[in-house]
Amino acid sequence: MESAASSPSSPDRPTAPVRIVPWAEGDLELLRRANAPELMDHLGGPESEEQLTARHGRYVALSADRTGRGRMFRIVLAADGEDVGTIGFWERTWQGQEVYETGWAVLAGFQGLGIATAATAAVAAQARAAHKHRYLHAYPSVENGASNAVCRKAGFTLQGTCELEYPPGNPLLTNDWRLDLGSTGG
Repeated sequence: MESAASSPSSPDRPTAPVRIVPWAEGDLELLRRANAPELMDHLGGPESEEQLTARHGRYVALSADRTGRGRMFRIVLAADGEDVGTIGFWERTWQGQEVYETGWAVLAGFQGLGIATAATAAVAAQARAAHKHRYLHAYPSVENGASNAVCRKAGFTLQGTCELEYPPGNPLLTNDWRLDLGSTGG
């Protein structure tokens, strides 16, 4: 269940077409690479090895689930198969409604190429295909200009700001972006 996507390129930088590949047992090293301080700056800082191992286990379990709870993926460059990031979608209750949430990380050397936007479009297609929830939300920090731009370019609508805890115990002021997946359940 791989998905391919690309996003519109800017005149000065071409877009790198990507595939999203379901998360697997062998993907822990990619998660370690995505745990870099510069990538975790808006999320409370890098996680410990124990936290990463637990997260990896959750990602593997979610990707093995076939009930529509969500899925985690690695982002792969279509041209050469290089792993360049992580993305996924999962269920959450938001304002009394069951929705999907999405989040991503693109490794530092691959940012600014439209990779996150293309991967977000691909993951939205996967969430839509699950036919379970009508909305896909993203909650980037209000200070994370790049992730907020991804939401805008991927067709999400800004709903406003909200405060979430991420990681638990760390209050984070975020924007609530929503993408309508169409008339689905939930």
